[in-house]
Amino acid sequence: MHHRPTQKIGYARVSTEDQNLDLQLDALRQQGCTKVFEEKITGTTKSRPVLNKAIKALKPGDMLVVWKLDRLGRSLQDLIEILKLLESNGVGFHSISDGIDTTSSCGRLLFHIIGAIAEFECNQISERTKAGLQAARQRGSKLGRPRSMSDEQIALALSLSEDLSLPNIATRLNVGRTTLWRAMRKP
Repeated sequence: MHHRPTQKIGYARVSTEDQNLDLQLDALRQQGCTKVFEEKITGTTKSRPVLNKAIKALKPGDMLVVWKLDRLGRSLQDLIEILKLLESNGVGFHSISDGIDTTSSCGRLLFHIIGAIAEFECNQISERTKAGLQAARQRGSKLGRPRSMSDEQIALALSLSEDLSLPNIATRLNVGRTTLWRAMRKP
């Protein structure tokens, strides 16, 4: 059976500080990338169409190469999800500056450690949030957004509803129609 040779595909993305890709492109070419995908959108946006194209172009046995980890993911969780996708597709990953190569046993170990830390961090945040909400409830704090209309405004709106339409009442009370409708339907 004939196997395709492993192909290294590079991915470069501009940063908010540096809009020039030359440094990344040079490093990727030096690593032997046969194709390089260039993203001109900074990491502040969720949409990265070029990264999606790069991932689709990768076949099992290929390797995605980036100059630095932060070029690939916007957050640790985002990075882990991308690396898991690559792993499940049989694609290797190499970050030049960080010295991570998931095709080596050391690189795989490091990847799993990073994944475990990310999961631990996510669980800690969730536990702290739940504990904080429970403590606030026990203190009698009202959770959520404050009401937009006072009891007096609601009573006035109810009395006006006999003569005026909801849009007219909303205009008079300077509130949105949906806000008014929700306030009036609550017992």
